[in-house]
Amino acid sequence: MTISEAQQRVDEWIRSTGVRYFSELTNMAILTEEVGEVARIISRKYGDQSFKESDKAIDLADEFADVLWVLICLANQTGIDLTVAFEKNILKKTNRDSERHHSNPKLTK
Repeated sequence: MTISEAQQRVDEWIRSTGVRYFSELTNMAILTEEVGEVARIISRKYGDQSFKESDKAIDLADEFADVLWVLICLANQTGIDLTVAFEKNILKKTNRDSERHHSNPKLTK
């Protein structure tokens, strides 16, 4: 599925099943909550915290998908074509960082 197709599928789902988009402010709060859930899993799986018994069944892939879902909702609501935005972002990073990472001694091993 392309990014554009994902934006279209989310929009179709919202209009048929979700009735309407939540407000942008509500979706921003939901996005923050979902990113927090990803952080919780990462801090336990790769960091120093341990899982509670109730946390062990949480699926990181599903939490990433929740973040993507809400991000797509916000993009749709604000008229942003994520394909175009992402392509511009890659170009920006390439131009800005073309030498920076290669000359960073912290990244060489």
